[in-house]
Amino acid sequence: ADKKSSTMTMAHIGNSIRRRLSPFAILLLAYAAQLSSAIPAPSLHELPKTTSLASSPSKSQFNDDANPTNNNPFHFDPTSQYPRPSLLTSSSPLSFLLTKWSQANPLALLEQAVEDHNAEHVATSPSLADSLSYRRCIVLPLDDRFDPPVGVFSHNHVQTGDKMSLSRNFWEAIAKSKAEVPWLFEVTRVEGVTSPRVQVPLDEFHPTSKNLSRVVGGALDFRCPENYAFLPHWMMKALGLRPRDVVDVRLVTTTPPGSAVKLRPHSNSFLNIHNHQAVLETELKHYSALTLGTTIPFDYRGERFFFDVVDLRSAPRGERVGTAKVQDCDIAAEFVRAKDEMEKMKNERDRKRRSAESE
Repeated sequence: ADKKSSTMTMAHIGNSIRRRLSPFAILLLAYAAQLSSAIPAPSLHELPKTTSLASSPSKSQFNDDANPTNNNPFHFDPTSQYPRPSLLTSSSPLSFLLTKWSQANPLALLEQAVEDHNAEHVATSPSLADSLSYRRCIVLPLDDRFDPPVGVFSHNHVQTGDKMSLSRNFWEAIAKSKAEVPWLFEVTRVEGVTSPRVQVPLDEFHPTSKNLSRVVGGALDFRCPENYAFLPHWMMKALGLRPRDVVDVRLVTTTPPGSAVKLRPHSNSFLNIHNHQAVLETELKHYSALTLGTTIPFDYRGERFFFDVVDLRSAPRGERVGTAKVQDCDIAAEFVRAKDEMEKMKNERDRKRRSAESE
């Protein structure tokens, strides 16, 4: 009887709370609807499309510099998420909830724009395999939470490999298209869709990196949410991406096998390792493919080393290519002069030139 009475009391308290909060909830929803109505939702026909679906939008249409007031639904402003609201510091619970709403709204519009684009692609694809092999995705960086368990090949190599976390549709695309290993995926910046590149200092020893628009890599897993993709940090940097930028991801089966690669170490200390060639061959196994112009990391004995991919050749003719498979390929790796040595040589030449000019 006491238990039944306690249950009835709790139910009565719950009903009382709901009745008292109902007017507040109605007021909040009404205000939220008014707020959202001021921001028009993007129409499906206004969204930029890939060239396979329709003609690409003009560059000026989404150029932030030319038109700072544009309303590109694929551009996400990260500053809209700050400062983070706190219930303790907010003037009222209503103010806290409205701030949370205003910060959630831009992300919801971005996700809806990406979802609408992908839905149109699926609806207009000529085959099931084609509909599954491509997605427009919101990108986020991988972190250690994606690290596979001990015993899995990519364990402790989340950031020192080319593997990305993708959604399940890509796994289904592999099954439908019967793609052969290695399964490779191309991540591409989309003109007029992807936000402007993150500006980084120009690297005079690695000039091909500044305009890189696509990178090819493998899959770490297929368990990330729909319309999202998680990339290693070096891949985000190579493409000049910010978190929640929008890119195109596609299953590719035409990447040629590699025959030779030239790598420029950032530090000469790697070449001083006694068995550095064997270390290189071991670490390259964590890359399914390489892309010319990228900077890839290796770990050895607790130290991280970086290498610029300065030349890439395909088999069997040895032609220079932009991307090449590494996995299951007999590829010859060669080192060129380290970047720190080249900087020292350049500084020495500049010193001698200034000394000669002063005389």
